Amino acid sequence: MGEGVIEATLTKWLKNTGDQVEEDEPIAEIATDKVDSEITSPVTGILEKTLYNEGDVVPVGETIAIIRTGGENADDLPVNEEELIKKISSGTLSMATSSKETSKPNAENKKTNFSGSRFYSPLVKNIAEQEGITMEELNTIQGSGKDGRVTKNDVLAFLKNKDEKGTLIGTPKTVTVSGPDDEIIEMDRMRKLIADNMLMSVKTSPHVTSFIDVDLTRVVKWRDQVKDEFYKREGVKLTFTPIFFEAAALALKGFPKVNASVDGYNIILHKNINIGMATALPNGNLIVPVIKDADKKSLPGLTQEVNDLAFRARNNKLMPNEVMGGTFTITNFGSFDSLTGTPIINQPQVAILAIGAIRKKPVVLETESGDVIAIRNIVILSMAYDHRIVDGAMGGMFLKEIKEILENWDMNRKI
Repeated sequence: MGEGVIEATLTKWLKNTGDQVEEDEPIAEIATDKVDSEITSPVTGILEKTLYNEGDVVPVGETIAIIRTGGENADDLPVNEEELIKKISSGTLSMATSSKETSKPNAENKKTNFSGSRFYSPLVKNIAEQEGITMEELNTIQGSGKDGRVTKNDVLAFLKNKDEKGTLIGTPKTVTVSGPDDEIIEMDRMRKLIADNMLMSVKTSPHVTSFIDVDLTRVVKWRDQVKDEFYKREGVKLTFTPIFFEAAALALKGFPKVNASVDGYNIILHKNINIGMATALPNGNLIVPVIKDADKKSLPGLTQEVNDLAFRARNNKLMPNEVMGGTFTITNFGSFDSLTGTPIINQPQVAILAIGAIRKKPVVLETESGDVIAIRNIVILSMAYDHRIVDGAMGGMFLKEIKEILENWDMNRKI
């Protein structure tokens, strides 16, 4: 898992108990607050037991399944789940497989998490202990997981329905604004996370948004000149997105406080310039893969990475570390023909740049012969920033730096 990830939701088992599995074959799908990914089998064998159900939240480092490897005598294996967990805890079975050759005592492996015949995951037990939930209370919670298993959300819902004395105050009542013909759709897991993160960002950072229009005529003409040759050579299309990434990376080098984050009253100035690329998914959700060290990459390199990350994001093929470590984010409103917008900061970053639609507009130009009206390619850039450390002057100067980089584009540039 990526750095900083402490738990994941087991969203789907791809194999059933008793199935043959091959080494490196996917056996389960998991989801973190960043990305969905697959868990592969470390060995070839038979999937003997699954220790968590779909929907369970599992701490990083926990065993999720037992695989019987070749040559194992099935009679030596535990006959039920409780015995299996006990044998893992005592060290008579290994964490990953049930092979005799790989079994080593390890008292710190998996703790027994049973009360009577009911199973509780380590995370549920930890929450119960920290919140002072008794075993009697835990046994009264109706589980929403597979086979009625109690999940993290079930425990949190139980806590929300206790008064100060710790007694239940009844089933929560939902206030609805829907009509008799309205359709009610529950948010999926990713949409819930997006909603929570957006609310958290607005509550955390005092948002200020600045706008600037940029004459992209030189960039548009240059791209028209080189895009066909570039596609033949590189095999990918040269879009405007990597051009904006390059301009932003160059500007960030001169404005370190825009490439920063806040920790209490401390400002963290990031050495690396890692730019996140907000990407709309086919299901309507959003994910932000990150281009690491964007300032050190060439324009062809940025183009390849932008296309690769966007493709894999839309096909659910990103790895956890590819959506982590961002220091600045760019979102493209223009891909949906919007002129501009006011984006929400991707915490813990302090700024996010939004690109509007590129449109031909009549513009007044100053010439030696006087003012003239000309048709130019104009884009509106907007940037939301955390007013705790980025003031209006700095935000404006940063946007102006990007504007000057793009408006003074080298028409003879080779790529």
